[in-house]
Amino acid sequence: MCVTATVFKRQYKNSHFHKLSAHQNRSLTAMQYSLICLFFIVLALSNSVLAQVANVTPVIEKNYSIPAGSLTEALKQFEQQSGVKLTFDAEIVKDARTQGLSGRFDVQSGLNFMLIGSELQAVTKDDGYAVIKSQASNAITVLPSIQVAASSVDRYNATTSVTATKTDTLLRDVPQSISVLTNELIQDQAVQSLGEAVRYVPGVGVSQGEGNRDALIFRGNRSTGDFFIDGTRDDAQYARDLYNIERVEVLKGANGMIFGRGGSGGVINRVTKQANWDSGRELSFQGGSFNRKRITADINQVINDKVAIRVNGMFEDSGSFRDGVNSRRRGISPTITFKPTNRTKVVLNMERYHDDRTADRGIPSFNGRPVSVGRSQFFGDPKNSHSDVEVLSFNSFIEHKFGFGLTLRNRTNYTDYDKFYQNIFAGGPVDAFGEVELNAYNSTTSRKNVFNQTDFLYSLDTGPISHTLLAGIEIGQQITNDLRQTGFIGGINRERPNQRTRFTVPLSNPVIDSTLPDNRTDYQTLASDADNRSVVDITSLYIQDQIEILPQLQAIAGVRYDLFEVDFVKRNGSGTQLKTRDDLISPRFGLIYKPLEPVSIYTSYSRAFVPRAGEQLTSIQVTRATLKPEKFTTLEAGVKWDIRPDLAVTGAVYQLDRDNVIAIDPSDSSRAFLVKGQRTKGVELSVSGQLTPNWSVMGGYAFQHGEITDSDNDLGKEGASVAELPRNTFSMWSRYDFTPKLGAAFGVINRSDMFASTGNEVRVQGFTRVDAALYAQLSRQVRAQVNIKNIFNTKYITAVQNDNNLTPGAPIMVHASLIANF
Repeated sequence: MCVTATVFKRQYKNSHFHKLSAHQNRSLTAMQYSLICLFFIVLALSNSVLAQVANVTPVIEKNYSIPAGSLTEALKQFEQQSGVKLTFDAEIVKDARTQGLSGRFDVQSGLNFMLIGSELQAVTKDDGYAVIKSQASNAITVLPSIQVAASSVDRYNATTSVTATKTDTLLRDVPQSISVLTNELIQDQAVQSLGEAVRYVPGVGVSQGEGNRDALIFRGNRSTGDFFIDGTRDDAQYARDLYNIERVEVLKGANGMIFGRGGSGGVINRVTKQANWDSGRELSFQGGSFNRKRITADINQVINDKVAIRVNGMFEDSGSFRDGVNSRRRGISPTITFKPTNRTKVVLNMERYHDDRTADRGIPSFNGRPVSVGRSQFFGDPKNSHSDVEVLSFNSFIEHKFGFGLTLRNRTNYTDYDKFYQNIFAGGPVDAFGEVELNAYNSTTSRKNVFNQTDFLYSLDTGPISHTLLAGIEIGQQITNDLRQTGFIGGINRERPNQRTRFTVPLSNPVIDSTLPDNRTDYQTLASDADNRSVVDITSLYIQDQIEILPQLQAIAGVRYDLFEVDFVKRNGSGTQLKTRDDLISPRFGLIYKPLEPVSIYTSYSRAFVPRAGEQLTSIQVTRATLKPEKFTTLEAGVKWDIRPDLAVTGAVYQLDRDNVIAIDPSDSSRAFLVKGQRTKGVELSVSGQLTPNWSVMGGYAFQHGEITDSDNDLGKEGASVAELPRNTFSMWSRYDFTPKLGAAFGVINRSDMFASTGNEVRVQGFTRVDAALYAQLSRQVRAQVNIKNIFNTKYITAVQNDNNLTPGAPIMVHASLIANF
């Protein structure tokens, strides 16, 4: 078989808003200016796109993104993405597979490429194309010379996802707002953490997480547990790294039908890098401001046509602009993929990850605003505020495709988490005398997770209606041990050992050495502290049907049943022992109307529950009322428009109701209380992909409003604004490649004011931050990039935990990376 192809790969894409800084001092804000630019860009593109849709004659070339796998599914996607009619006999293609299609092709060339090795061929018909058996077994398939545009290799737009429905579905056919951070975007922004990655995702904010764990705000709902990896729960509280991640998926709204407990305001799913049959090796080195040092390796090796292995590794040792703050982390993740038959795939993976960092709680407030100090100023004792976590996980994935349209998938995950953290921090606002109180505590957590998911997928037609059915079962167990100890700075009050001794420091010198006699900190477990053991057993059943009623009308309906059993023991104080059982039903329903093939208008209803377990019970008095699950209900409507296969725009409006809410004490984040009801409403707009072959963008705008609707607690009164929820946020990352070897990018992040807690007493000011990057292809194997964050040195608060733990944003920082492929 002879294949002739001319491929012009561009290593980097994307765009810039280089005129933005020139307008900062004019009447338009950065957000308004960028929104106007986005409007005119979309308007200009719309005329040409609608003209193409109306034209019966297919375009000469189009960009395609079709994954490897079943040829039947690939041909269906090709028909959707090309806009041409495609006919084929289901029997002759049912067992065939394809290497997929990614690039810019004309229709004939694209079909020929997908049919390589299948003994099939594509022929023209009066009304389109047909796939038939080759006329001769020794027929030679000759592909015409094709030119792959830069956008076909690296871009920011993903067209499909398995996570949202557990089936390989076009994003525009999923009735909810989804943002996908591709591997190219992650590399271009040089991000290593989830907090950095979601800065350009509308509707998602970053919380402080007490300086030791990932904590995100999904549509006004703070979560430290709605984290998944390859669709499996990863809910321990630690700071994750992206060294072994292919892409990050952000699903907004209640996701209980797919993910079970959790999946409340939204979820983050990390998709790992798997061993594949495209051998390659990549080493990257990064260094820069504040003693940044990082190295990663990604080695993928083909053993034979049935076995491939891949190893990802990382080591980092970095300082910080914050005095005394540093982090060290390392990880290794080997993966092996087997294909014993063309219908069976087995993936085995393990990860060993260690993170050791300073637990930094930021600065306190004064008179309802962040106190005015240098952004490097630490409060407490950085030498004795640290977090240390060890994660060991083993995973397996098995997929088998039967010959009659049935697919079986099984995924098993075992993870062992071991974490200790201790922090000495500002425990209150700066008082009228210029002093601030310091508090201290430490926490030890060990957790073991075991989950097994088995899914059955089946496609069938009932008359003119097509169905994609999913049925599955998930079983799991989590065993968690928590121990919290209160720290007494200056020693324990021997006469009243259960009463905290108040310890204050002047604002002019708020750093102490807690090992010295005058500042000595002793720790003991009080009756109010956590000394808990909880065993959680989960059994879940779910079923879902994706229905094509008409070519223009689709529906998705599903329901999940979760049996959630908790055996909780408090080993100190009252010695509470509780056993609870929750039978939870999480429904999901959505309608999708497609007036044109690339346009989807959708509406959806979904519900999710969050039973209490693990770390959620360390900061609140445990009772049966406390253990009652939170309930999340989402109503959402929106429009998704694939302007081109490599450029997508989404708009959504939503209402999210939350009942029986755990809220953080405004003055003490180690304590929590219950709020009866909370409601968030919002509008989100997002864009991702290629504006031109050399210009890539990703970002959006969100308008959000949230308030407490029902409460009998003065810490969060009825009518109070939801904490950590800015009314307006805007972000846009844009890269432009001037030549195949040189490119640049600019990014803008704008956030309006927000309250630090439900008490609404401390307001955090809004800000506009501008980032930039330069890219250079030094040789065929080596490329370099320089990322500059906060190029105008804006002073701002980037994240909060409560009224007196406010994290300053970093000053201007420069990170240089060198990446070698061989």
